Amino acid sequence: MEEITGLLNKDNMDALVAAVSAFGLKLLAAIVVFVVGRWLVGRVTRLLEAGMKRADTDPTLISFFRNIIYFGLLTMVVIAAVSQLGVQTTSFIAVLGAAGLAIGLALQGSLANFAAGVLMIIFRPFKAGDYVEVAGVAGSVEELHLFTTKLRTPDNKIIIIPNAQVTNEPITNYSALDTRRLDLQFGVSYSDDLDHVRRVIKEVLDAEERLLEDPAPTIGLLTLGDNSVNFAVRPWVRSSDYWGVYFDLQEAMKKRFDKEGISIPFPQRDVHLHQVAS
Repeated sequence: MEEITGLLNKDNMDALVAAVSAFGLKLLAAIVVFVVGRWLVGRVTRLLEAGMKRADTDPTLISFFRNIIYFGLLTMVVIAAVSQLGVQTTSFIAVLGAAGLAIGLALQGSLANFAAGVLMIIFRPFKAGDYVEVAGVAGSVEELHLFTTKLRTPDNKIIIIPNAQVTNEPITNYSALDTRRLDLQFGVSYSDDLDHVRRVIKEVLDAEERLLEDPAPTIGLLTLGDNSVNFAVRPWVRSSDYWGVYFDLQEAMKKRFDKEGISIPFPQRDVHLHQVAS
C-alpha cells in the first residue's frame, strides 16, 4: 500500500513538474513576444512619425496618428502574447470588435466631426489667422482641432463650431489670397454731369496710396435706379488693407462729392394735399 502511495505521489510530482515546465516555457515565450513586439511597435511608430514630419504633416495629425498606430499595434502584440499562453483569442477579438461597433454607433456625431477635422487638416481650406466665413459665422481662425474649429469674431467673441458643420457648408476664406477687390457703389443725382462725377471718382481713387495699380480700378455706370444714377467702383487692395481702405474711401468720396457740389440722392416721396369742400 505504501509502495502504491509513493508511486502515485511520484507520478503526481512528475506531472506537476511537467505542467510547470510547459507553462514556464509558454510564459517565457509570451514575455519574449511582448518585449520584442513592444520594441518593434515603438520602432515602427517612430519611423512613421519621422516620415510624417518630413512630409510637413500637421503636428496635431502627427500626434493623433502616432497614438492610434501605437496602441493599435500594441493591442495586436498583447493578443499575440496571450495566445502563447494557450488562451483562445478568437472570442476576445470578437468582443473587441463588438465593443468597437457599439462605441462607433454611440459616437456617430463625434466620429463625423473627427473625420471632418482630419480632412480639413489634410486639405487645409484655411489655417490659423485666416479670416473666414463658415457655417454662417465669420471670424479669424484661432485654433483647428480634430473635432471643433475655434473662431474669434471682429467684436472679440469666441465661437466653437463642430467640424462636420464646417465641411457641410461652403467655406469662404478671405485671407487665402494676397489681394482683394473692393465692391463700392455710389449714387448721384440725375441732374449731375456724369463725366464730372467719373472724373471726381477717379481723382479720389488716385489720391488713395493703398490702392493697387494692377489690376487697375474699374469705374462704370452700374444702374439707372429709381432715385439715383449708380456708379460701380471696383479698386483692388492688399487683403490686410481691405477694411481700412473701405472705410476711408467712402468717407473721402462723400467729402469730395460735397466739395464738388455732387448730390447723393435718397428716396423721397411727394405728398399732394387736396382740399375737399365740405
